[in-house]
Amino acid sequence: MNHDTFKQAARAGETLVTPVIHVIDANQALRNLDVIDAAGCPGAFLINHDFPVDPFLPILKEVRAARPDLWLGVNFLDQPGNIAFPILGQLAREGCRIDAYWADDARIDERKDRQATADEIEQIRKDSGWTGVYLGGVAFKKQRPVAEDQYARSARLSVPYLDVVCTSGIATGHEADLSKIETFREAIGDAPLALASGITPENAASYRGLVNCFLVATGINYPGDFYNIDRDRLDALLAVTRKQGEPV
Repeated sequence: MNHDTFKQAARAGETLVTPVIHVIDANQALRNLDVIDAAGCPGAFLINHDFPVDPFLPILKEVRAARPDLWLGVNFLDQPGNIAFPILGQLAREGCRIDAYWADDARIDERKDRQATADEIEQIRKDSGWTGVYLGGVAFKKQRPVAEDQYARSARLSVPYLDVVCTSGIATGHEADLSKIETFREAIGDAPLALASGITPENAASYRGLVNCFLVATGINYPGDFYNIDRDRLDALLAVTRKQGEPV
């Protein structure tokens, strides 16, 4: 699934499920990627939740070499695009293709009309030569708080800068308030929208008509296990999204 295919898929049909793996090492990442691939997900995201970016890079290279055809996204924890895109461009030049980048913070500032930081990030993205899909956090967990009455403005301002607008609940594992997701959907029209916290097989049906992509980890992991995906939980979530269009 390439850049254009992802965006097309995110605009139509069932909600995509792209699980998130909290990486320990390459072997653990590969085991979980095999679970995800066998379940029929279009791809997955890897995140360096427990260590810095530098030791993450050789893991990414090892994983890509082992799974050259898999659609693979990454999140460099707490790193915005101006840091990430030059790294992604260099990885690409070294033969390590990363298909998507998910930034926790797209650096949209609803308090301002001119988005100078987002403009700078956009230029850095172009200069980097990286051509993957950019998902950016807007009113996102653990970032600068955004007032509820500014959700719509934040979402609208982000659309020109992002391939996929991404938002969340208040913290990892906490489901998003449904009214927030409804506000985002109305504000951005048919632009792709991703949700990146609190999705479970039990609550996914509430969001599936509003959200184009679920980024999910704890909701499909084994109980008490932050690092490994439970195939049964993943299958249960996919069963919900594959029923899209049927009565809830």
